[in-house]
Amino acid sequence: MNFKTIATQEIFQGRVFSVRQEQVQMPNGNLARLDIIDHPPSVLMIPVDENNDIWFIHQYRHPAGEELLELPAGVMEPGESPESCALREIREEIGMSAKIIEKIGGFFMAPGYTTEFLHVFLTRQLQSDPLPGDVDEFIRVERIPVAEAFMKVERGEIRDSKTLAALLLAKSRFA
Repeated sequence: MNFKTIATQEIFQGRVFSVRQEQVQMPNGNLARLDIIDHPPSVLMIPVDENNDIWFIHQYRHPAGEELLELPAGVMEPGESPESCALREIREEIGMSAKIIEKIGGFFMAPGYTTEFLHVFLTRQLQSDPLPGDVDEFIRVERIPVAEAFMKVERGEIRDSKTLAALLLAKSRFA
């Protein structure tokens, strides 16, 4: 299909993302105005320890108005590789480094309105190696056995979409 961008205008520049409006000619010739969030790529880690527990975080998410149970994740810095970002973020968020890091997939977070692409990593052989966390993050770490984590998914206790999608990508590795 042929979609043609006619005009682009940045309407907001924030700390992490920007917003632009585009006028796009659709394949049928009609024009549409699209609002697009330009967001850097990000990473998510599924940290698994020697007991086969997955390390989750509890983090307050203001737009949701509640604390959510999530897998550790973060935004890539300019020029940073997904692997380097994952190794940095896991140290910042759960205080552990990983000797084994395996990319198991990736996906667009919400392709209807944002450019953000999330790289998913399974990390193993964890060892204590903390880095200072971000000043605006208040995180509590919880280790959950693999079987219990998937039960939490089935019971609706995990409601963070990136965590749900990543666990789906990893499920066959725990069978």
